[in-house]
Amino acid sequence: MVRKAVIPAAGLGTRFLPATIAMPKEMLPIVDKPAIQYIIEEAAASGIQDIIVVTGKSKRSIEDHFDRNLELELLLAERGKDSLLHKVREVAQLADLHYVRQREAVGLGHAIWCARKFIGDEPFAVLLGDMIIDAPVPCLKQLIDVYEQHGHSCLGVEQVLPSETEKYGIIDGTQCGERLYSVDRLVEKPMENPPTNLAISGRYILEPDIFPILERTQRDAGGEIQLTDALQMLAKHHTLLAYQYEGRLFDVGDKLGFLKATVEFAARRELLGTEFRHFLRRFVLQTEEEGDGRGENG
Repeated sequence: MVRKAVIPAAGLGTRFLPATIAMPKEMLPIVDKPAIQYIIEEAAASGIQDIIVVTGKSKRSIEDHFDRNLELELLLAERGKDSLLHKVREVAQLADLHYVRQREAVGLGHAIWCARKFIGDEPFAVLLGDMIIDAPVPCLKQLIDVYEQHGHSCLGVEQVLPSETEKYGIIDGTQCGERLYSVDRLVEKPMENPPTNLAISGRYILEPDIFPILERTQRDAGGEIQLTDALQMLAKHHTLLAYQYEGRLFDVGDKLGFLKATVEFAARRELLGTEFRHFLRRFVLQTEEEGDGRGENG
């Protein structure tokens, strides 16, 4: 059974500077929840019992967010704000969270390797902290079901536009079932001639034999140990599957993806959505009118 998960959250968040000088990118809010909370909620809804978050310097606010805040709870209780009190307590009860430091920012593969003692000899999940997947059945639960049926490491993949393949790791393989592929190789951010348009989407179920492979993986030209390189070696000697999950990916580590997630999640909120959708309609109409006016004048 897959009971443990690793969430790498040690990145510097340079794409969101200056906002991330002191705030972890994983704590940037999507409406009223930090991005990493959506990830942890998905893991908990998928049956994960223990989560290890791999952090780095200036990430203490992640630990504080998922800890009990007795002073805040007491204040909310005294003021009769029971709904908010429930939300605050719920955050601290999502799962058992543990933390380990990646002392040097040398890539995603190394970040996962840092969790090896916590994982031991069990299969485990990996969820990237800047990839939110909106799905009726949690994406991770879909992958766990595939793993429990087939018993092999499995990647979550999504079809992307051919013009977007250069942003992702892309798989090449053979379809071996409904939405299921046997992976022959992986290509990291291909600038041209991608083998497919199936992009790795930040969800993995991995066997513990990935750890000795990560230990042997050479650093790339940028000095980082890449998970994709280790998975490439894994695919040469073991069965590696990819599952095209049902759901929609939001890359909230990218500014446009962050804005898309914020707009869509806000538009669905029961108390916020109606007014927000009205605002968006007015904004679009106003922008189109202003655009038409500029076109007429010049």
